[in-house]
Amino acid sequence: MKLVSFRASDRDGVGAIHSDGFVVDFSGLGSQFPGTMQALIEAGGDALAQARQWTDKAVADARRPLKDVRLLAPLPRPVRLRDAMLFLEHLEVALAKLGMPMHPEFRRQPIYVNSDTTHVFGPEDDIPWPMDSDWIDYELEWACVIGRSGLAIDRENARDHIFGYTVFNDWSARDLQKTFLQTGAGPGSGKDFANSIGPCITTADEIDDPYALTMTAHINGDLWSRGSTASMFHRFEDAIHHFSRVAPLCVGEVIGSGTVLNGCGFELDRRLSVGDVVNLEVESIGSLRNRVIRL
Repeated sequence: MKLVSFRASDRDGVGAIHSDGFVVDFSGLGSQFPGTMQALIEAGGDALAQARQWTDKAVADARRPLKDVRLLAPLPRPVRLRDAMLFLEHLEVALAKLGMPMHPEFRRQPIYVNSDTTHVFGPEDDIPWPMDSDWIDYELEWACVIGRSGLAIDRENARDHIFGYTVFNDWSARDLQKTFLQTGAGPGSGKDFANSIGPCITTADEIDDPYALTMTAHINGDLWSRGSTASMFHRFEDAIHHFSRVAPLCVGEVIGSGTVLNGCGFELDRRLSVGDVVNLEVESIGSLRNRVIRL
């Protein structure tokens, strides 16, 4: 299923995008059924099975035309958002452009940064750019959403803890980021203003091989970036294994992949401008489209 959070004229809700091009509203399952995406993930397999049966039936009263709803970020306020560095080719190129070598630790284990969960945007949202930044950039990523908690999870069992996958744009103010990196304090305000996720969470059972998906980025309709999930050095299962050795994973937390090779303007020596429309797409998941505006 392609699960969505949406806003309609009468209320906000949770549903699924039907293959015939409308949203199936889950409110018809009754007041006891989870009313938010976080609650649905926490409810587990039985609730998901109900949702799947309801989506397959697609009764007339449950259908909402896409033109009549606004899709929100599927998890508008994730309980946790980590952006991991799992595509090492991008990292190596980006560091080389900064005159920095890639530390061997990046190959030994998945490294991540904690990302902002308060400024999370969904499909078709405008991204307000920081007033002190003139270097606008996107990052073509995808992410997994955790469906089961666990401590010290074996890698062989790690995929059982993945609820689904979504598209992720780790927006980056490169001029602000560069200043923070020079201090050794991390990306700081270069990242803490916007993350986009969506348009849906595709449940894990819908994708036979998550590591064979095409990824693209179009800017104002022009193709800038193209890559594949196959080029990940570390996989989400590696990240789940390593991260769960420190503390239990949280149900509903999001783990970003990091940027695919050539998946940002910085690598390509290109910059975005205010007003540009950025459309990231990952095969089997969907398209995440946003426009940049000035704060």
